[in-house]
Amino acid sequence: MAEQTGNQNGQHEERQEEKIRETGQLTLNQNPEQYRIHLLTVIGEIEGHECLSSNVKTTKYEHVLPQLAAIEDNKEMDGMLILINTVGGDIDAGLALAEMIASLSLPTVSLVLGGSHSIGVPLAVSAEYSFIVESGAMLIHPVRMNGMVIGAPQTYEYFQRLQNRISGFIAAHSRVSRERVEEMMMETGELTKDLGTILIGKDAVREGLIDEVGGIREALSKLHEMISCRREKQHL
Repeated sequence: MAEQTGNQNGQHEERQEEKIRETGQLTLNQNPEQYRIHLLTVIGEIEGHECLSSNVKTTKYEHVLPQLAAIEDNKEMDGMLILINTVGGDIDAGLALAEMIASLSLPTVSLVLGGSHSIGVPLAVSAEYSFIVESGAMLIHPVRMNGMVIGAPQTYEYFQRLQNRISGFIAAHSRVSRERVEEMMMETGELTKDLGTILIGKDAVREGLIDEVGGIREALSKLHEMISCRREKQHL
């Protein structure tokens, strides 16, 4: 019996390791309360409609979107923790992920590790509660485009609409106003070769983008608290 149990545990660990390698996701359920928490990692560049080079670390939104739908459909899942360390990426893909996370019915907590730049900012604020480590960074800047851009009024209007989508989402899911987001986007005095603002740890909290400075311990503790409160309300 002991040998059989050991084999089952070994197979479970192998499946977990394979899931991490393939998608960067797994279920956390070893806590004392036995809460089932889905761990989602947003790492590297957010890949959109075009495949990036094989030597670039990416988060593929076509993999994450179905998983988010499955989490919402799984009534045994108690919460989700999102670990973020991204340079940004495709705007539509990043906003799609952020909208999906924001619309989940279960408790969600995000934790910015390293950086959450560009379209990573909406992802960080899409959770119900957000953390950033003291050395974590968030870069807010205007929309950028690769390749040839037509110099016409319509192009400017298109860029402005994209920026409005981003600033509107950030303002709706944080404590910072839309006007302040746009001010930080167009800041000229911080970056030597670009417009924008970089916020480190406490700066992001002071501006109202992120709720609290903390690490994995604080993020999991807060998520457990949110799950407990949700269960209490369901039992009333």
